[in-house]
Amino acid sequence: MGYLVGVTALWAFSFSLIGAYLSGQVDSYFAVLTRIALAAAIFLFWLRPRRLSIGQVLGLMGIGAVQLGLMYIGFYQSFLLLSVPEVLLFTIFTPLYITLLDDLLKGRFTPFYLLTAALAVCGAAVIRYADVSQAYWLGFLVVQSSNLCFAVGQVAYRHLAPRLPREVAHRHVFGWFYLGALCVALPAFWLFGDATAMPTSALQWSVLAWLGIVASGLGYFLWNKGACRVDAGTLAVMNNALVPAGLAVNLLIWNRDADVPRLIVGGAILVAALMLNGWWRRRRMPQAHAA
Repeated sequence: MGYLVGVTALWAFSFSLIGAYLSGQVDSYFAVLTRIALAAAIFLFWLRPRRLSIGQVLGLMGIGAVQLGLMYIGFYQSFLLLSVPEVLLFTIFTPLYITLLDDLLKGRFTPFYLLTAALAVCGAAVIRYADVSQAYWLGFLVVQSSNLCFAVGQVAYRHLAPRLPREVAHRHVFGWFYLGALCVALPAFWLFGDATAMPTSALQWSVLAWLGIVASGLGYFLWNKGACRVDAGTLAVMNNALVPAGLAVNLLIWNRDADVPRLIVGGAILVAALMLNGWWRRRRMPQAHAA
C-alpha cells in the first residue's frame, strides 16, 4: 500500500507538468519516446537477461507495450483535446475497467457495470455541458483508451508476477517491461512524430528528464510492485486516488481560473458512479461466498 501512496503523490505533478510545459509545444510522440527510453536505460543496468524464460520475457514486454507504450500515446494525445482537470477526472473510469477485466478472467459478466459507466458518462457531460464539441468527446474516448491500457497492464502484471522465479528481484527483470514499451514508442515516433516540434528550452528538457527517470522509471516499477501486494479492490481504489491529488496540484498551482464548481459537480457524479460500483461489488461478495 505504501508503494501505491508514494507513487500517487509522485504522479500528481505529472499531469500539470505535461499540460503546462509540453502539451502543444513538444511533439507528443517524442515526449513518450524520451520518457520510455530514459526509464529503460535505468533498468537495463539491473537487467539479468538469462533469469527468465522466453515466455516470461515476452509476457513482460507485452505488458510494457500495452500499459506504458500504448497508454502513453493515448495519454499525451488527450492533452491536445482536453484541459488537465478534464484528463484527470476522466481517469476515474480505470477502476471500472479493472473490475470488468477481473470478471473477464473469471469467465463472468455483470450488466450492472454498464449502468455505472452510463452514470459516469453523464458526469463527463456536466463538466463541459456548455461547450461540448466533437474534439471534447474525441478526447474523452482517447482518455478511455489510455485508461483501458493502464488497467490491462496492471491486471496482467498481477497475474504474471507470481509466476516469475522467486529468487529473482523485480528490478532485475523489469527492464523487459520498458523494452516492450520502447517497441511501441519508437515506431510510433518514426511514423507519426513531428521532428520540428522538439524541446526548445532547458526547462522542457528538464521536465522530460524528470518524467522519464522519476515518474516513469521509478514510478511504474514501484506501482506495479505495489499492485502485487494488495487485493484488486484496493488497487482499484488507489487508481482513483490520483484524481483529487492531481486536481489539487493543478488548480492550486497552474490553473486557478478553472471553473471549479462545474468540475466539482461533474467530478461528484463520476465519484458517485465509482461508489455505486463499489457498493455493488460489496453486495455481491457475500453472495459469492455463500455460493
